[in-house]
Amino acid sequence: MSGPPAAAAHPNEFDLRRIARALDGRRRYRYVSPQVHAVPGGYRIDSPCCSRNVDPSGGVIDIALIEHRPDAVPAWQLYARDHIAGAWRLHGGHARLADALAVLCADPQRQFWR
Repeated sequence: MSGPPAAAAHPNEFDLRRIARALDGRRRYRYVSPQVHAVPGGYRIDSPCCSRNVDPSGGVIDIALIEHRPDAVPAWQLYARDHIAGAWRLHGGHARLADALAVLCADPQRQFWR
C-alpha cells in the first residue's frame, strides 16, 4: 500500500526567506529591492534594473535562478539570465545553497547584477 506522494522539498518557505536575507548582503545594486519567487524545483530572483544596461526604462528583470536537483551532483544549480538570448545560462553547481548564494551576492564578474 502506498501513501500520498511526497511533497517536493523545494521550493519551501524556509529557503525562500533564507535567500531573501542573503540578498540583503549582496555587493552590487544594494539600493534596489530584489524579489525571490518560488518556482517548481527552486527559486527565481528578479529586481528593478537601475543600471539601465538591460532595460533602459528601469523595469524589473530576471537576475538568477536557483534550482535544487536532488539527482544531480552538486545538487544546487545556479543560473544567470542571458537577456540577449532570453534564456537561463548555467553559471555553476554548488553542494550547498549557501555556496550558491555567496557566488550570487559577490558577483565579481557582474554575471548576475548588471
